[in-house]
Amino acid sequence: MSVLRVAPRTAVVLALASAAALATFTWPFFVPAQPETTARTGEAPLVFVIMLPVLVALVLAELSSGGIDSKALAMLGVLAAVNAALRPLGAGTAGIETVFFLLVLAGRVFGPGFGFLLGSTSLFASALLTAGVGPWLPFQMLCASWIGLGAGLLPSRLRGRAETVVLAGYGVLAAYGYGLLMNLWFWPFSTGADTQLSYLPGAPVLENLHRLAVFTAVTSTFGWDTGRAITTAVAIVLAGPAVLAALRRAARRAAFGAPVTFAEPDPLPANPVASDPRPAATGAPGGTSHPTSRPAQP
Repeated sequence: MSVLRVAPRTAVVLALASAAALATFTWPFFVPAQPETTARTGEAPLVFVIMLPVLVALVLAELSSGGIDSKALAMLGVLAAVNAALRPLGAGTAGIETVFFLLVLAGRVFGPGFGFLLGSTSLFASALLTAGVGPWLPFQMLCASWIGLGAGLLPSRLRGRAETVVLAGYGVLAAYGYGLLMNLWFWPFSTGADTQLSYLPGAPVLENLHRLAVFTAVTSTFGWDTGRAITTAVAIVLAGPAVLAALRRAARRAAFGAPVTFAEPDPLPANPVASDPRPAATGAPGGTSHPTSRPAQP
């Protein structure tokens, strides 16, 4: 059971966001695109314009439905910062990727909505940290968001070794899926038009899918994607149980989603002076009483 519930309204937002994001990757299969190397450069700002309102709408939907609160937002910021700090340790080195294992584990514990947000914020923060801002960034953010979303949708009853195995297997599939989608981001525009791996404008969808699969196998599957998959799986197997336990302990102590109740104050007495059991003070101010007569001196 995920810590942060996904309300029906949030599920609709996630579905619409995923459909719109998938369209930004797959439209060359249905609308002929010209193989220009700068085509995605002009499209990237449009993707940002679409993504940012979706992310804001997702946060607002979670807030209004009670699925996320200030404590969950603080946790989102902490984990995004940790991921941003981890990514430079391996990015750009033979496909070694150190950001996905924490994204998978956090999405598993905190739910699909949290995982979707964490994927986008982690990649955005790491790009700012490493000066990796470019036309590829919104597509990386979308892919990472799907990874966190999928981790939150895995069967919730698994625990122990079976859970670790399933998460490691999911990490491997997510690593290869990420590589395939990121290849699709630039493949129609950068391979030219005269090779067997090139995108063919207006060709049948299956033919272009075959060309994309061959291009991915030749250029990235046995290099970047495999390194990313091995790194993610090994990190989940070695550190997954401890990180899952720590995240679940933090979730229990933070009591995410616990209803906030306010106790009724004790009613005040109608007449505080009359109900005061202490004897009333007489005499001088300050409550000190003075006798009216002195005893006779012997």
